[in-house]
Amino acid sequence: MSEATLSNLLEYLYETLTPDNMRWMAMHLMEHADSDGKSLKPYSIEELHQMVAEGEQQFAEGKWQDSEDMFRELEEEFANEKLQYSEAV
Repeated sequence: MSEATLSNLLEYLYETLTPDNMRWMAMHLMEHADSDGKSLKPYSIEELHQMVAEGEQQFAEGKWQDSEDMFRELEEEFANEKLQYSEAV
């Protein structure tokens, strides 16, 4: 994540969290950073193949969409919003 994005996130959190919420979040972020991924176990080849098969099945069932469809839908939505705005003005 870029430094600018992190700065914006930090400013947002400053504006929305209470001091107690900030302390809670800081404690959990520090604990997670200190663990440094030590709790992650490597996947076996069989587990990876199973995850791929499940993903392909979910995609075939229409539970997911590819990025081309997602961006097409976003562009259509933005175009509709732009049209509605220009008609309102």
